[in-house]
Amino acid sequence: MTTLDPITVQVIGASLVTVAEEMGAVLRRASYSTNIKERSDCSTALFDEHGKLVAQAENMPIHMGSMTGLIDSLVASELTVRPGDVFITNDPYHGGGTHLPDITMVKPVFADGELLGYSANIAHHSDIGGRAPGSNAGDSNSLFQEGLRIPLVKFATADGVEQAPLAFVELNSRLPQERRGDMLAQLASVEIGERQLREVYRRHGGETVRAATEYLLDHSRKRLAAALRDVPDGTYRFHDLMDPSDGPATEIAVAVTVDGERVSLDFAGTGPQSPVGINVVRPALEATVYYALKAVLDPGIPPNGGFFDAVEIDAPYGSIVNPVEPAPVTARTDTCQRVADVVLGALAAAVPERVPAASHSTVTYVTFSGECDGDFFVYPEVVAGGGGARTTKDGLDAVQVHITNSSNLPIEALEQEYPLLVDTYELIPDSGGAGTHRGGLGVRRDVRILGDSAEFSAHADRQATRPWGLRGGHDGSLGRFVVNPGRDDERRLPGGRVSGVQLRRDDVLRVESPGSGGLGDPASRSPERVREDLRNGRITGQAARDLYGFRSAD
Repeated sequence: MTTLDPITVQVIGASLVTVAEEMGAVLRRASYSTNIKERSDCSTALFDEHGKLVAQAENMPIHMGSMTGLIDSLVASELTVRPGDVFITNDPYHGGGTHLPDITMVKPVFADGELLGYSANIAHHSDIGGRAPGSNAGDSNSLFQEGLRIPLVKFATADGVEQAPLAFVELNSRLPQERRGDMLAQLASVEIGERQLREVYRRHGGETVRAATEYLLDHSRKRLAAALRDVPDGTYRFHDLMDPSDGPATEIAVAVTVDGERVSLDFAGTGPQSPVGINVVRPALEATVYYALKAVLDPGIPPNGGFFDAVEIDAPYGSIVNPVEPAPVTARTDTCQRVADVVLGALAAAVPERVPAASHSTVTYVTFSGECDGDFFVYPEVVAGGGGARTTKDGLDAVQVHITNSSNLPIEALEQEYPLLVDTYELIPDSGGAGTHRGGLGVRRDVRILGDSAEFSAHADRQATRPWGLRGGHDGSLGRFVVNPGRDDERRLPGGRVSGVQLRRDDVLRVESPGSGGLGDPASRSPERVREDLRNGRITGQAARDLYGFRSAD
């Protein structure tokens, strides 16, 4: 056995994380699409020779499921793996993916014929074919409507890029040049990971690096065990609803059982798989559960394979959180957000001081598409919303929450790249639930069409089921989509899962994201804080009077 000192372990661990971060920087800077280069809708990671996650950049929790699933699929496959090979897939049912726009890429890393590990990344591509531009409309009713399905296939060898799979992806996208650029950026990223991982092994020696990574994996297991010892043993239950789609609302239910140093989650009672694309395959469910547990139990736990090994998850087959192929999945993140909510809601009964009220907990993914000067464009965006009120603080305004971590697209970049104009971009007063600690505010964004026409599609939730408050706090506001607000032809779109909405020149599409729940009795909020909210425009005078009993609002 190699004898390790703590400093060497930390140096090697930090080196691996630095490699993953550099991979992410290369991917973003080399990409063509705004969704990757500006919004950072991508993730990068390193795995050991057994397929265990050992280092990830600070990217999107949902992507961890896809990359881990790809490694598992590759290890289980009968594909021949040689030095220089690179593999891709996006398949949710056979490749470890979670929806089709996310293309995952992995490069096994060898040195002198010995497998050292895997360099992997994932990027959300702005169009991968399918019935709706952007490949991300929430109302598709089959996986086959959602876009091109890529099996686990070799993308490159030591001799260079395999042109057939690249050409296949290009041919099936409305934006072929952008797809080529983004996929070659992914290739550059995994090659940087390969080069730098070899350097870590060269600098420290293979035996030392392997011993350090095993120590780090075991450290995560032990930290989770220690965190669980601080949680009272028992079974904690919670449930919430998804917005209805072509039928009644679907329930998401969980029972979280803490037993000593083990934790298990049972989703029995969760509703059947949905006819639209809000179903969640196993890798996405696992990634969401890992995020929620880590956030509550010990945010400092390194998110690696050691942490994952200590968690048991049971999900009924044929349910919305374990669907039967070919159930549609493109809007799976909205359901993942609700899964995070119910896990947090259950743990609120065990460790109430650590759990916030419900956040906006939807993705509010919008897509505008059309032609400009003879070229087709697709503009994807995830609109932020309110963060849930916390035990000692108000919720944050206009933030991404839970399993998403992408940024907004700056207006300057949006208007430079697309024939669109942002008329309004502001916080929505009164959208955060009232409470001793107020919920965070949602966002209003008005987008005007400058070209002759455009098409709008979206998936979003919390347009019928409000984000819940805790311990007397009020619920947050609902989201909505409105065409031409304030005009004679104003109309509200029917729910958050839409596609094929036709817009003409000078039409305005208003996106309003949900606020979040408040925490504690609003009557206990100090007059000074109510007065400050009024002064900053976060609440109206009527809300100050009606919800907080503030009599100096006139």
